Amino acid sequence: MGTSPDVDESLTLEQLEDRRWGNPPADATRLIKTVYELRHKPIGVMDTEDLRVLLLQQESVDVLIPLALTHLEQNPLAEGDFYPGDLLTAVLKIPQSYWQRRPDQHRRASAVITAVEGLGNLDDHDAPHDTIWQQINTFRG
Repeated sequence: MGTSPDVDESLTLEQLEDRRWGNPPADATRLIKTVYELRHKPIGVMDTEDLRVLLLQQESVDVLIPLALTHLEQNPLAEGDFYPGDLLTAVLKIPQSYWQRRPDQHRRASAVITAVEGLGNLDDHDAPHDTIWQQINTFRG
C-alpha cells in the first residue's frame, strides 16, 4: 500500500530492518512501550495513528514515509488521534536532510501540500490551520 514495490507489507519493522529491540525497559513510558509494540505490527496494517506516532519519534522513517505519503495522497488531512492533518504535520517534521536525499518523496509531499492548499479554509475541516501551515512553511524552507 504505497511503500517501495519490493517491500513486503506483511512484515514488521523489526523484520524489515533486521533489528530486534526485545522488550521495552521496565520503566518505559507509555509512548516508548507503544513504539516497541508497533515495531512488531505488520506495516501493511498500520493505521494513521500508528504512522503518526512512529514518525514523530523519527522511527523507521525510510520504511514509513512512503506508506504515510500514500495515506496522505488519499486524504491530505488524514487524522490519527489528535486532529485532521496530524499525520501530515508528523511527516513534515522529518528533517530536510531526509527529503534532500529523496527528491521523489519530496515531490509527493509537495503534491500533498498542494492538495491541502486546494481545500480552502482548514477551519472548515476542523483542522488546526496554524499548526499545519507552520509545518508546511518550515518544510518549504
